[in-house]
Amino acid sequence: MKRNLFFLILCFLFCTLFAQAQEEQKNSLQQRAESELNDGKYINARSLYIRAYEDYFNKGKYKEGVECGAKATSLYYRENLYQEAFDLLRRIDQNIETQKQNLGCPADALHYLTTKERMQMYMKMRRSASVMDQLNIMERQVNIADDESLRNDLLYNKAIYYYTFGQNAQGNAVFKEMADKLTASKEYDKVDEVYQTLIANGRKSGNANMVAQSYSSYIVWKDSVNALKVAEEIDSLKQHIAANETAIAEKDSSLAARQVMIVGLSILAIALAAVLVFGGLVLIRYMHLTRKQKKTISLANENNALKAKFISNISAQLAPTLQKLDASIPEVKALRDFSEHIQTLSALESSEEEVELEDTQISQFCESIAGQVRDEVPAGVSLEVNAPKMSAKINKEYVSHILLHLLQNAIEYTPEGGKVALDFKKRSAHKVQFLVTDTGCGIPEEEQENVFKAFLEIKDLSKGDGLGLPICKQMALKMNGDLEIDPAYTKGARFVLSLNV
Repeated sequence: MKRNLFFLILCFLFCTLFAQAQEEQKNSLQQRAESELNDGKYINARSLYIRAYEDYFNKGKYKEGVECGAKATSLYYRENLYQEAFDLLRRIDQNIETQKQNLGCPADALHYLTTKERMQMYMKMRRSASVMDQLNIMERQVNIADDESLRNDLLYNKAIYYYTFGQNAQGNAVFKEMADKLTASKEYDKVDEVYQTLIANGRKSGNANMVAQSYSSYIVWKDSVNALKVAEEIDSLKQHIAANETAIAEKDSSLAARQVMIVGLSILAIALAAVLVFGGLVLIRYMHLTRKQKKTISLANENNALKAKFISNISAQLAPTLQKLDASIPEVKALRDFSEHIQTLSALESSEEEVELEDTQISQFCESIAGQVRDEVPAGVSLEVNAPKMSAKINKEYVSHILLHLLQNAIEYTPEGGKVALDFKKRSAHKVQFLVTDTGCGIPEEEQENVFKAFLEIKDLSKGDGLGLPICKQMALKMNGDLEIDPAYTKGARFVLSLNV
């Protein structure tokens, strides 16, 4: 009996190891294909991409399968094997329709990828009418899939079509539509990336007309965005100064402490205005002197560094004067805290040093953090810690600062009978999360995206300067992580600190 049981266990282990080996082999097909492609072995790469496409479909990973099939197709028509390329695309479309009920996404989103390959083949063959037919099909597929990323990709391919066949006016109009959409949502980096890609594709294909048109449009767009950014900063600063003046006018000028606060804030506001105006003038002048992208970016980066350093210096110069004032006066204490926060935020934004990590026992660390705020917890409010006994590499200084600030906020806004919790979750081999949850009034959805932005609105400094969460956000980014609000949690507020370890 024991021998039979031992034999069954061996068989089970053998089957498990064999299945794992098969799985690893299948997952490596795409990697091998990419390696062969990088080495210029196109026939081998094409064969491996086809095998990867079939393997992904067998596993139910249809999007990855279609992408590998499209890669194989491009390697066919790269060598002018158009018939083989069309046959492969036809087979992929048939498989998509066969698995239509299991896709997990609109079938038209996957058909779009195969139609795009047909369009590119016709482009290579210089068959303008056929290319336009495929673009019309792609447009119908995008409308059905209702995918914004595909819609932007369609605009991009339309622009390439128009530029390739010498229709520059239509190309400019289509590309302007795409750039305007992304610029309106302030996704400047995406627009910049699309322009760079278009210019690179034009150079790669030897299409001088596309390169010239793209570069000209790119320079015009870059100038307008830089001017827009400067205008937004100046407008924000004007609102900041106007709000400060209103707040100062309402204060009692007879108190010396309040006079110091007024003078300090006025100097800081004027200094900020001077820096921004100076930066705007320098940037505009530089844009007129040169149109080269690298120099423009270099000047903007240098200007931002000077601005951060200047703000930090102003705050540092105010600090000795503020230290001489009576800290028992709420306004003086608020101004001291504001000065310190300004210096901290400027230092974080301008620093390029890497944050050091150290191995930390998570359970003990979380209990220590909670212990520092337990005396602040009012009667009727519970504070819980849920952290496993494990270790992780973190920066204890930054994480402690963030968690203490979040817990103190949570305790302040949690009513009697409520609960505050500090949790730790290991999401993957290289990602962990600290979660601070409360059952308070929560944060309105329309305000959630603004709580991490500094200087968004002017507040009474004696009630807080609004820089606590922006500082925590910068610390999270310095640790190659992020700090966000969980929008799915509606029983109060939940802040999530995600770290890559």
